Amino acid sequence: MSVHLHWYLPTNGDSREIVGSGDDSHLALGPSASRIRPPTIAYLGEIARTAELLGFEAVLTPTGTWCEDAWITTAALSQTTSRLKFLVAFRPGFISPTLAAHQAATFQRISGGRLLLNIVTGGDPVEQARFGDHLGHDERYQRTGEFLAVLRGVSTAPTGTTFDFDGKHYNVAGARIDYGDWDPPQVFFGGASPAAEDVAAEHVDTYLAWGETPAQIAERLGRLRAKAAAHGRTLQFGIRLHVISRDTSAEAWAHAERLLAAISDERIASAQKVLARTESVGQQRMTALHEGRTSDLEISPNLWAGYGLVRGGAGTALVGSHTEIADRIAEYHALGIDHFILSGQPHIEEAYWFAEGAGAILRERGLV
Repeated sequence: MSVHLHWYLPTNGDSREIVGSGDDSHLALGPSASRIRPPTIAYLGEIARTAELLGFEAVLTPTGTWCEDAWITTAALSQTTSRLKFLVAFRPGFISPTLAAHQAATFQRISGGRLLLNIVTGGDPVEQARFGDHLGHDERYQRTGEFLAVLRGVSTAPTGTTFDFDGKHYNVAGARIDYGDWDPPQVFFGGASPAAEDVAAEHVDTYLAWGETPAQIAERLGRLRAKAAAHGRTLQFGIRLHVISRDTSAEAWAHAERLLAAISDERIASAQKVLARTESVGQQRMTALHEGRTSDLEISPNLWAGYGLVRGGAGTALVGSHTEIADRIAEYHALGIDHFILSGQPHIEEAYWFAEGAGAILRERGLV
């Protein structure tokens, strides 16, 4: 399978420094409010149209109280683009699966079939409680599994039939959602715990990992393949990474060092305190890559853990020359990764750096 290149919509604001993602103000604001490009529809539209122009297939829109709502934002942006797909992240525990299917069907119609779904179970107990969700870690994933069973059931019920479901978390009777001329959207999902992997193996189309080392990724993909096979299924795989691609390796690493130099020790300590409360195994694995240190952050060739010092979620970046970045993407692709969801700040400028550099090399090699 070819490499699928996707970009990112920073609905919590953009900057020339690392903007954090999390629910506390110091993570949401990142450097300083005056230096952030606000996530207006006009600015996000520029990013979306840039991604479309440069040949990216889709853009990921995050979810959380620290960013704009993904459904509403992308529905608006679908009207300012023509080809670009939107990977909409949302938390399944906060919405009825039948309503989510209804929203998805409407989105498919108004966008011309350009919706993808990113299911985010959630790992921060403080933010989950903010929405009235007090389930434990494994029970949240059990609920996600039921959510996906209902979502698929109501979306694929044949004409003239309805779907019923009686589970621990959902009881649905007589439901069916008509997608008309469009297919239900593909489902992307991530999670590093055994409970999350079990949900992925049984229910999703594409399993997403954050940017760990190739050795770590290979081990996880092998385990997921075996779990999916036990259900008679196969999975596609994706990875979420930041990227700093430059004409030379020295230029790229100099930019990474500038990003690091702009982060104060106080901000790192504050961010790490918030991230330490997480129940997310994936977040714990991201934190373990840097352990709070501000040196020796190249944890694998061209893989830099500096983002994770102040940013929740994806905490690593590919850093290097255009050829080196293309080589690393090809290396992950050889392991079985097909979808690469990339980002870089600012998101317009970095989209050009990547697309005209490493992206062009990947196309020359016939990988895209």
